[in-house]
Amino acid sequence: MKKILFTITFVLLSLGLCAQEQGTSAYQEGDAASPRKEQKKKSSGIITGLSGGMMIHGGYLFTDDPRKVFSSTGLGSDEYMKSLPKSGFTMGIGGALRLHLINHIHLGAEGFVSTMPLMGSGSNVRSGWGGAFCDAYTEWGKVRPMIGLTIGGGSMSRLFVPDEAQVVSNPSDSISYNASYTKTPFFLLDPYIGLEIALQSHVALLIRVDYMLPFGKSGSSLTKNVNWSNFMSPNGPRLYVGFMFGKLKKR
Repeated sequence: MKKILFTITFVLLSLGLCAQEQGTSAYQEGDAASPRKEQKKKSSGIITGLSGGMMIHGGYLFTDDPRKVFSSTGLGSDEYMKSLPKSGFTMGIGGALRLHLINHIHLGAEGFVSTMPLMGSGSNVRSGWGGAFCDAYTEWGKVRPMIGLTIGGGSMSRLFVPDEAQVVSNPSDSISYNASYTKTPFFLLDPYIGLEIALQSHVALLIRVDYMLPFGKSGSSLTKNVNWSNFMSPNGPRLYVGFMFGKLKKR
C-alpha cells in the first residue's frame, strides 16, 4: 500500500505539471483562433478532463458485538468480552485518479488505508482497499455536487492486544498469551456523495462522505473458504477532504 501511495503521488505531481502546460497551450492557441471555434473544439469530445489528488479521512465505525470487532471468542471470559469496545474513530489517507467524460461523469480508480485504534493497548482494526469508481456530477458555478459508487476489494486486519489484567504469562519461558490477529479479505460496495469546489482553473477542494459496505468472512484469516455474502463489521461513515489537480474546468 505504501508503494501504491508513492506511485499515486508521483503520477499526481506529473499530472499537475501536464495540466499547467495544457492550460498555457490552450491560452496561446486561443489568441490565434476564434474563441467560439476553440470552445466548441474543446467541449465536443467524450473525454473532457483528467484529474487526481490525495485525500485524508476520518470516520466512526461501530458494530453490535465486540466479538465482531476482533473476530474471536477465545480472548477471555464472556464478561470481559462484553466490556471490550464495539465502536471507535478511524482515520487514514489515500488517493484517486479520474477521467472526466462529457462534462458530467467521473470514471477512475482509488485506494485508501484506514486505522481505528482501540483500548490504548495497541489494539486496532486496519483496513486497506481500492477499486474502480464512477460518479455523476453537475455544476453550480464553482461548486460541483456529485453522487457515485466504488466497486472493489481489500482486507481488514484486526489486532487484539490485551490489557495487563488479561495477559496470561508462563513464568518458565516469559511468554504472554491471549493476543489475537486476523486478516480477512473483502469485496466492497462504497456509495458516496460529495462536493468539489473550484479554487483555481486546475485546483479544486473535494469534500466527500461515504459508507463502505464490505462483504467477506469476518471470523477467518485469509483462506479459500471465504463466504462473500457475509456483511462485515465494524463499519460506518467516513468524511474525506482533499485536493484535486488537473484539467477540472470545461472549456
